[in-house]
Amino acid sequence: MTLKGFKSFASATTLRLEPGITCVVGPNGSGKSNVVDALTWVMGEQGAKSLRGGKMEDVIFAGTSGRAPLGRAEVSLTIDNSDGALPIDYTEVTISRILFRNGQSEYQINGEASRLLDIQELLSDSGIGREMHVIVGQGQLDAILMATPEDRRGFIEEAAGVLKHRKRKEKALRKLDSMQANLARVQDLTVELRRQLRPLGKQAEVAKKAATIQADLRDAKLRLLADDFISMSKTLEHEVADENALRERRASVENDLDTVRRREEALDAQAAYEGPLLVAAQETFYNLNSLREKFRGTQTLAQERSRFLNEEAEEARTSGRDPETLDAEARALRLEETQLRADVLSAQQQLAAATTALAKAEISLKSDEDTIAAAMRAIADAREGTARQEGHIKSLNARLQAIAEEIERLTRARDDAQTRVDQAKREYSSHELEIASADSGELGLDSQYENAKSQLEFAKSKVADLVDNERAADREKNAVEAKLEAMKITSQNRDGASALLRDSRGVSILGSVAGLIEIDSGWEAAAAAALGNLADAIVVRDLSSAVTALTTLRNENLGQADVLVYEPGKSGNSLIPSGLTPLSAHIRSSEIGDLITTLLASTVVAENANAAEAILRSHSGVTVVTRDGDVVSRNRARGGSKSSASLIEINALIDSLETKLQELSHNCDRFKFDISTATAEFESRQSDYDAALSKLNESDARIAALTEQLAVSGQNMKSAMAEVERLNTSIREATAAKSRDEGEITIAQSQLQQRGVVAEPDHSHTEVLRNQVSIARTSEVEARLAVRTIEERVDSVAARALALEQSAQSEREASQRAITRRSARARAAVISQAVAEAAYEVLIHIERSIAKAATERGRLEESRASREGETLTVRTRGRALTSELEQLTSSVHKDEIARAEQRLRIETLEAKTVEEFGIDTTTLVNEYGPDKDVPTFHETEDGEIISTEMVPYRRDQQEKRLASAERSLNLLGKINPLALEEFTSLEERLKFLAEQLEDLKNTKKDLLDIIKEVDDRVQSIFMEAYEETAKHFEDIFARLFPGGDGRLILTDPDNPLTTGVDVEARPPGKRVKRLSLLSGGEKSLTAVAMLVAIFKARPSPFYVLDEVEAALDDINLGRLLGVLEELRESSQLIIITHQKRTMEIADALYGVTMRGDGVTEVISQRLRESDAS
Repeated sequence: MTLKGFKSFASATTLRLEPGITCVVGPNGSGKSNVVDALTWVMGEQGAKSLRGGKMEDVIFAGTSGRAPLGRAEVSLTIDNSDGALPIDYTEVTISRILFRNGQSEYQINGEASRLLDIQELLSDSGIGREMHVIVGQGQLDAILMATPEDRRGFIEEAAGVLKHRKRKEKALRKLDSMQANLARVQDLTVELRRQLRPLGKQAEVAKKAATIQADLRDAKLRLLADDFISMSKTLEHEVADENALRERRASVENDLDTVRRREEALDAQAAYEGPLLVAAQETFYNLNSLREKFRGTQTLAQERSRFLNEEAEEARTSGRDPETLDAEARALRLEETQLRADVLSAQQQLAAATTALAKAEISLKSDEDTIAAAMRAIADAREGTARQEGHIKSLNARLQAIAEEIERLTRARDDAQTRVDQAKREYSSHELEIASADSGELGLDSQYENAKSQLEFAKSKVADLVDNERAADREKNAVEAKLEAMKITSQNRDGASALLRDSRGVSILGSVAGLIEIDSGWEAAAAAALGNLADAIVVRDLSSAVTALTTLRNENLGQADVLVYEPGKSGNSLIPSGLTPLSAHIRSSEIGDLITTLLASTVVAENANAAEAILRSHSGVTVVTRDGDVVSRNRARGGSKSSASLIEINALIDSLETKLQELSHNCDRFKFDISTATAEFESRQSDYDAALSKLNESDARIAALTEQLAVSGQNMKSAMAEVERLNTSIREATAAKSRDEGEITIAQSQLQQRGVVAEPDHSHTEVLRNQVSIARTSEVEARLAVRTIEERVDSVAARALALEQSAQSEREASQRAITRRSARARAAVISQAVAEAAYEVLIHIERSIAKAATERGRLEESRASREGETLTVRTRGRALTSELEQLTSSVHKDEIARAEQRLRIETLEAKTVEEFGIDTTTLVNEYGPDKDVPTFHETEDGEIISTEMVPYRRDQQEKRLASAERSLNLLGKINPLALEEFTSLEERLKFLAEQLEDLKNTKKDLLDIIKEVDDRVQSIFMEAYEETAKHFEDIFARLFPGGDGRLILTDPDNPLTTGVDVEARPPGKRVKRLSLLSGGEKSLTAVAMLVAIFKARPSPFYVLDEVEAALDDINLGRLLGVLEELRESSQLIIITHQKRTMEIADALYGVTMRGDGVTEVISQRLRESDAS
């Protein structure tokens, strides 16, 4: 036995179980019992609980911390069949079972896939049944002993091989139950058929009598129809003769009318030719008159203009001053302007000197006033005291020191700000360089981004266009598919012809006309119109097939159909004149070509109705069909628009739709492929676009960061420069304050050193200085006024000189324009005179043309008057002929309608004859015409109707005969026409069911005999096995319990087939017989005694015992081992044990251990060979 992936056997493990006793030993939990479970499982066990699991998938190795789980479990059991114990032609049989985690399982016998039932049946013949009595697992001994008597009987039956007989019996019982149901059903059907036969027999008699009356009725109707057909045909012939006279008169009128119409057309053509000429002549006459008036006006205007220009040729010279005088005055003013500008320069020098003197005087005055103010403050200080003067000096010194410190601090701050300005300038320049570099690099990114964007938009639009095209093609494809399906359904649903084409019902049919022919493209409508209803007709090979087809259509109510009989080699002569194209030239058929030629023997084609009319005028004996499907013959025309299409047109449309559908399918596939390609390209373009956009965004972000840093640097530079400027201003202010304080402290110290009376300062010098300042200011104002006055005079003189110069130039230009204008007037006068003379010459030619145009117009008007008179006469004649033709046409039309109605009545009568009676009019006239004698019928006393003598045809007698037959048929009441067939069919079915009923009864008897035979066989086998088992049980029990008493008894000896088997056990020294009162060891030994008794009575090839001796003491163990050694002679024993004494009697040992990774490992040892050595 080979285990792989079964429970703890993760790796492939093979156990070679040799004859004799093989012990499997190992510690608890090592996997010894898994060997028993594997053997049970491979032999077909289906219960997961029997395998110590919750579900069947638990037998698959579940994995450990060091080993991954497996996906399947596989066990193979190889049995030595050299003795032929198994009913199979192999000396070695291998049974395999494989289970996957998804629940699927496989069984194999010698590598061939098999069923579980095959394995069970193979093993059951060797005493290894489904109950597995040969495998005794842990805890099963007590279950065997405590089993019901019926279960114990099952152990003996399984060992004796009774199960296959019971299966045979069960199969026979199932057949018997099924047969019993069939028997009841057949009996019910027989009763029902007998009940139906009685009324159906009466209906069959009525139907038989009705058939005779219907034959008489049919004969009377056919004779009356033949009489009607002959009389209608004669009437039609008379009407045709009258029609010919009317047609001749109508032809004469049509010829006259054609002559009149041709003359009218000629007059109309002449009018159409001369009408535009007259209009053109009138327009020419009117245009020449208009042109004459225009040239007269032109001549008059030119003469007047020439006279006017000659009168003003000597225009007076323009009045005004001399330009030379004006130039002389302008030159004098320019000299004056030059002198005045020199005076301006001199006055400006005097103004500058006066301004300088005023400034010096004001400076002297301010210095003297400051000195006086300081002297006055010194005097005040002296008066306030020396102490105060000293305090003032100290405060000035403190201020000077503070100012000096502030100047030093401001200087340091200015130097720091200047350093920051320099640093900001360097940073600003660096950022400018970086931005310029980034801008130059961004040019390539912009172009790359724009290129990627344009390619992406193109790819996106391409995908959208392809998707729209694919959707449009798919919608068109769906519409074509729907239309094609509708056309196919339409072609299939066309009454009786379609029904016969779908199912011929035994009729030999070649096919439909539309399906057997091929038509040139564009001529489908013409072929359909020419063939008419025959386009949908079916074609058969002989007349009998046609009659059979019509009979089938009538009997099965399938509708109507046209049937054409085609006999190969027979074709009609062509009636088409030379020079015309027959319709058959556009129709081809490899099967019914002669038939098509016959049907279209006189049919030709034309492009349109006008061409058809022209053909009929030359060849009145042909039928013309146009490409659009209009049919025109000498006596009939059919056409216009159609509301439905023929089968030919439908088939042609189906072919075109199928071709279009293939093209659309190809387009859809192509669009799908293009879409996938375009989508891939779009994704690639999207990736390129995203990459370019990312690079551009990175560049923009970098430039933005640099720009922001540049702005920060610029702001820092501006703020630092502003701070430097502010500090410089503060330093200058502090320096000025320091200078003032230093001067003040010098004055204060000098005053403090005098320490005496300070004299009042002298104010006289100050007053002198003030007078000098006042005089200087007056001089400066006067000099400024003199400069402004001279400048104004210069501007005035310059403006006057410029005006005189411009006036002189204007006078010269006006003189030149006057000369040019006089020359132009002289040339215009000459031109005007030439125009007047030319207009006079043109007027002479126009007068001549007007005379010619008036002559031509008069001639055309006279022609028109004469033509209109003749046209009126011709039209009057045409109306008269048209009226006469309409009357003749109406008469012919009425006659045609009458004849058409007569023909329709004849065709209706023919159709009625064919539809109701299945014969044509030729047969009708030949067999049922008025010249044929009529049979008479007589009803006998038995109610039968027989034929008697023949009498001449008289219509009144046949009408009475028809009425009498109809009355007789009505008196019979409702008739079942199928009663005879149904009655015969039911009789045959009843006879068949009676035979089947007899067969079922015989089969039931045979099944009962089989069941009795099986019961006898089961009883015999079971009783033999039971007696032997009971005998061995008594012997083995006595050996296991010396002095004890045990036996097997039947619970119902009178019924050996259903009786159970009970066990009575009395150990030595005890009087109890109830098994439940035995000890654990006694129960185990009793169960072992029963199993060993079964083993001895019906030995099996092998037995498996899983720790059956675990509850036994040494004495009882020794007794059990003695019994097991006896079994070794006939069977192979596999024992799972922990007992050393059991191991000692083994021929081979298998040691089972659990490795650290949770996988079972097996080692083996042959003990008998070791002992021998």
